[in-house]
Amino acid sequence: MVYLKVKNLLLIGQCIAHNAPSATRVQIKMQDFNSFLKLYFGKHVLLYAHDPEQKCKDGDIVLIRKREEPLTKYITHDLVKIVYKYGDITCPITGEKVVGDTYRKTMALTKELYGVAEDGTGGFDYDSAPERGWQEDRKDFSHRVTYKKYHEFEPGHPLHNDPTAIP
Repeated sequence: MVYLKVKNLLLIGQCIAHNAPSATRVQIKMQDFNSFLKLYFGKHVLLYAHDPEQKCKDGDIVLIRKREEPLTKYITHDLVKIVYKYGDITCPITGEKVVGDTYRKTMALTKELYGVAEDGTGGFDYDSAPERGWQEDRKDFSHRVTYKKYHEFEPGHPLHNDPTAIP
């Protein structure tokens, strides 16, 4: 099992959905060696890291460090820092912002060369866009834990039209 082989002090992984208070769940991709085939295969390990300020959001790439003594049975790591926020990737070599596999500067040059569409839309403007999370509890409910809705509440009840409920 891969989990027993995790002896590294520093690990990098992606935050995934969770409902533990003051902790974040991190998915780490490890390479597991198959001695019969003499090949490495990717395995995912789930670890909980202590995050008292609740800085992490789903999808963020984070760096975690193993605690000398576990906080609880499951919380065995500490959050060191958020390496990349979700959707805001920086190239580690050049230090420039990237969208997919294209630099934002290259996208701006292409837009300048070819111009904008006939209807006047110039596409998404990354420089003037606000930070992620500015519409929390208005249109963005990704920070809440979703649940299966088994009961229809009457109008006026706080859970009548709950956006985090999956019908």
